[in-house]
Amino acid sequence: MAKTDSIFQKRMNRHQDELKWLYMELYQNTDMFSELCDKMYEYYSGRGSALKKRDAAREKKPGWYKKNDMLGMMLYIDNFAGNIKGVEKKLDYLEQCNVNYIHLMPFLDTIEGRSDGGYAVADFRRVKKELGTMEDLESLTGACHEKGLNVCMDFVMNHTSEEHEWAKRARKGEGEYMSRYFFFDNDAIPAAYERTVPQVFPVTAPGNFTYLPEIGHYVMTTFYPYQWDLNYRNPRVFNEMMYNFLFLANKGIDIMRIDAVPYIWKELNTSCRNLSQVHTIVRMMRMIGEIVCPSVILLGEVVMEPEKVVPYFGTVEKPECHMLYNVTTMATTWNSVATRDIRLLKQQMDIVNSLPKEYVFLNYLRCHDDIGWGLDYRYLMQFGIGEVSHKKYLNDFLTGQYSGSFAKGELYNSDPASGDARLCGTTASLCGIEKAREEKDKEALEKAVRLDLMLHAYMFIQSGIPVLYSGDETGQENDYSYHADPAKQDDSRYLHRGKFDWKLAEKRTEKGSIQEKIFTGLEMMEKIRKKVSVFGSDSDVWTIDTWDDSILGLIRANGKEKLVALFNFSGQDKTAWINEDDGEYTDLLSGRKMQAKGVDIPGYGVYWLMKKI
Repeated sequence: MAKTDSIFQKRMNRHQDELKWLYMELYQNTDMFSELCDKMYEYYSGRGSALKKRDAAREKKPGWYKKNDMLGMMLYIDNFAGNIKGVEKKLDYLEQCNVNYIHLMPFLDTIEGRSDGGYAVADFRRVKKELGTMEDLESLTGACHEKGLNVCMDFVMNHTSEEHEWAKRARKGEGEYMSRYFFFDNDAIPAAYERTVPQVFPVTAPGNFTYLPEIGHYVMTTFYPYQWDLNYRNPRVFNEMMYNFLFLANKGIDIMRIDAVPYIWKELNTSCRNLSQVHTIVRMMRMIGEIVCPSVILLGEVVMEPEKVVPYFGTVEKPECHMLYNVTTMATTWNSVATRDIRLLKQQMDIVNSLPKEYVFLNYLRCHDDIGWGLDYRYLMQFGIGEVSHKKYLNDFLTGQYSGSFAKGELYNSDPASGDARLCGTTASLCGIEKAREEKDKEALEKAVRLDLMLHAYMFIQSGIPVLYSGDETGQENDYSYHADPAKQDDSRYLHRGKFDWKLAEKRTEKGSIQEKIFTGLEMMEKIRKKVSVFGSDSDVWTIDTWDDSILGLIRANGKEKLVALFNFSGQDKTAWINEDDGEYTDLLSGRKMQAKGVDIPGYGVYWLMKKI
């Protein structure tokens, strides 16, 4: 097909040599590469005029997503508003929350009861019928764009549902479709893989393969038996998944969250994690997006320690993901809540702050998933803290089993043999709001709300994009109703995946209510962050010693403004023994004028002290 469009051709010329080089290195197949290029032009041609206009504007400002006015919220469509049309009707509420980026949790077609929360996709081009249609999605993204909201979705690249058309045909023995997965007619090779590949869910889904007795084959299933891993050694898989990516981008999606990205390339005698071919695939995906739909950005889900996360940014010359999740900081934050000790968090911040400013992280307190305790235990060992005993303490404290605990959470994937487990619960319940409210303890409730707001203030101060979890803006508590639902009762993550409580949200205007305190507290922080330049991505950020292991101190500075931020992770009144002896500061949260030295800070208190330079 002749490529006659000058804009497309200009973008193609910029990337074609590298794209072809990487593709041929991986697949050695010129026909499939030619097909890919033709299809890219097809999707470019089919891209709506409004989206092309969006592409052009964002090409001129490629760092649009790095500005300090970005604020996200993740939500389940059905829980939040019933269906996609319902979400469109609630856009005014989202505007009131000051968000300009909404992450719609998985909404593509899945099979009830075997969906893994929507991550076992049966059809990449069809919305779950109970949520709406692709036309509804296109209407929603258009309405969001008119209001200045960006839309994010999950793109599940590693696997499909066993009910996907490819999987159905593979189960029938069709070789073309079997080659799109990992099929073996005996257990020799699967057993060889098992020797080096870790298990993701050793308790609920042990092993990395599932035997299909009806066809006498094993199929690779890294996550759950109904999620069949795709074989990216097959260029047909890569091409077709890129076509799905472009199809969804053309429906108005702005941010594509690549699910489980480290897993997508499998190699015998390796861990099948973070292999070099994964980076080749993500780099090609980045270039394909920049050619066809350059306003669409890639968000990588890499739930690993920083040294394994950072490579997914690629390099300045050859970038991969635009943004990555700051998973380790999230877990370390809750470690600090449970221990009242910020030493590990400070060390974590030092690592993140030493990275290039071009790197953009998504920062969050809670999300749809559990909290895994992938902490830096080598660092903790110097304080005599062992991994097994520490995990037990964290889980005991945050489930309310530990004496004096205020938290109410539940364990997920608890392994009695190893004692390992992950944690579930909403921010409000983990901060003690639920327990204090039930016990009618006014003092404890005030402290819990203060802790909730302090944690959000800490999230807002970090470099990158803060993302709220729907319901956190109104202090929504755990939803225990899942225990009575046979389809959900085995998955404790539904504890924090409850329906959005609109009656509770109405209380956000009721003076003195928990909801009003949290909503208006967040609103003030959000508006300050958007307005004050020191929150921008160009600022230098570093930690400072406070000489108290329960108080975290951070400085942001950009040549015009200096911000000293203090966070007390203890419930006790403390003094931060800092000495920024350079004049008077103003606390942006209270308006109080004060010196940034020997600062008295209440239990779970926070200061954002700023001065002009």
